Amino acid sequence: MQEIITPSNSVNRTFWRYAIPSVVAMLVNGLYQVIDGIFVGHYIGFEGLAGINMAWPIIGVIVGLGLLVGMGSGSLISIYRGEGAAHKARTTLTTGLGLILIAGVLMMALISAFGPAMLIAQGAVGTTLELGIEYIDIFSWGAIFTIAAGAMPMLIRNDDSPNFSTILMIFGALINIALDYLFIGKFGWGLKGAAIATIFSQVTVFVIAIGYFFSSFSQLRLSWTKLLFSPKLAAKSISLGTSSLFMYTYFSFVIALHNRLFMEYGTSIHVGAFAIVGYLMTMYYLLAEGVAGGMQPPVSYYFGSGQVNKIKATLILAIKVVLITGICAVILLNLFPETMISLFVNNDPALMTETVNGLRLHLFSMFLDGFIALASVYFMAVNQGGKALSISAGNMLIQLPFLYLLPQWLGVNGVWLSVPVSNVVLFLVVAPMVWQDIQGKDKKATELKLAECN
Repeated sequence: MQEIITPSNSVNRTFWRYAIPSVVAMLVNGLYQVIDGIFVGHYIGFEGLAGINMAWPIIGVIVGLGLLVGMGSGSLISIYRGEGAAHKARTTLTTGLGLILIAGVLMMALISAFGPAMLIAQGAVGTTLELGIEYIDIFSWGAIFTIAAGAMPMLIRNDDSPNFSTILMIFGALINIALDYLFIGKFGWGLKGAAIATIFSQVTVFVIAIGYFFSSFSQLRLSWTKLLFSPKLAAKSISLGTSSLFMYTYFSFVIALHNRLFMEYGTSIHVGAFAIVGYLMTMYYLLAEGVAGGMQPPVSYYFGSGQVNKIKATLILAIKVVLITGICAVILLNLFPETMISLFVNNDPALMTETVNGLRLHLFSMFLDGFIALASVYFMAVNQGGKALSISAGNMLIQLPFLYLLPQWLGVNGVWLSVPVSNVVLFLVVAPMVWQDIQGKDKKATELKLAECN
C-alpha cells in the first residue's frame, strides 16, 4: 500500500489499480449467480428459475455477512496500514477470520431451522417449493464457505494484492461453471447440482485464500501461534461493515417481497421473469460494487494518512464511472432486450414477453442504485459507519410504501415499478449527503493549505 502515496502515483492511476481488479472480481463473482440461472433456465425452466429466486433471499443474507467481514475488516486493515500500525492491521485480519467462523455456524443453524418456512412465506408451492428446498439444503451446511468466499478476496485486496484477489475469484468462477455443466447439464441434479457446484467452488477459494495469508506473499503474513481475536476490533469491523450486510439484507427482503407479490398478483412465470431481470441487473450492480470496492482501499488509506484532496478526487472519479456505465447499461438493455433474455429462456414465449416488460419497467433507474451503493461504501471507507448504515437501511425501508401502494393501483406492473421509483426518491436524499461531505473535504483542504502557507 505504500505505493499509493508516492509522488509518481496519481489519483487516477491508484484508483484504476484497485478498481479494475475489483470490478473484474465482482463481475466474476456475479457469474456464480448468472451461470446458475443460465443452466437452470435452459435445463429446468421457469419453475427452476422461480425456485432459485425464492432461495436467494436466504442466500443473500449469507453473502451479505461475507461482505460485512470483507468490507468492515478490510477498511480497518487499510486505515491501520495507512497509519503505519501493522500489528493492529494483522489483528484485524485474524479477528475477521474469527467472524467468518462465528457467522457461518450461526447461519447453518438458522437455515436448517427456518429455511423451508422462509420459502413458504414467499408463496412457494408445489414444484417451486421442492426445488427451492433442494437448493437451500446444500447451503445450510456450506454457509461458512459462502461467507468466506465473499470476505477473503476483499481481505486479500486490502493486503495490497488486488490482482491475486481477482485471479482467485476467476478461478473459483471457472470451477463453478464447469461443475454447473456437469451436475445440471450432464447428471441432471437440478437445483441441488447448482448449489453443490457453487459450494465446491467456494471451498476452493477459501482454501487458497487461507494459504495466501500464511505465505510469504502476504504483507500481513499470519502464523498459527498469533491467531488473535479482538472483541474491540470485531465490534469496529462489524460497525463499518454493517451497511454492506444491510445492503444485501435489503436485496433479500426486496426479492422476497417481490416474489410474494408476483405470486399474489401473477404466477410462477412472473417470478421466473423477475429472476431473469434480477440476473441482468446483478451484472451492473456488481460492476458498481466493484468500483466501490476498488475505491475503498485507497480512500481508507488517504483518510488514515490525512490526504484530503485525494479522497475527494477519488470519489468524484468513482461516481462518474458508476453513473456513465449505468446509463449505458440501461440503454443497451432497452435496445436489445430479447438478445439478453434469450441467455436464460428456452422456447417459452410467455416467459420472454413478461421478462421484456419487466426489464423495461424495473431497470429504468438502475444507475441510481449504483450511485446509492457507492455512497454507502464511501462513507464506510472514511470511517462514517453511521451514515453508511443509514443509507443502506434507508434503501430497504423506502421500498415499503411503494411495494404496498403501486401493486394495488397497477397490478403486476406496479410490482415492477416499485424499486426504480423508490431509487429516484432515495437518490434525492443521498446525493445532497455526498455533496455536503465533498464540500466539507474542500473546506478542510483549503484550511490545510492556508496553515502550510503560514
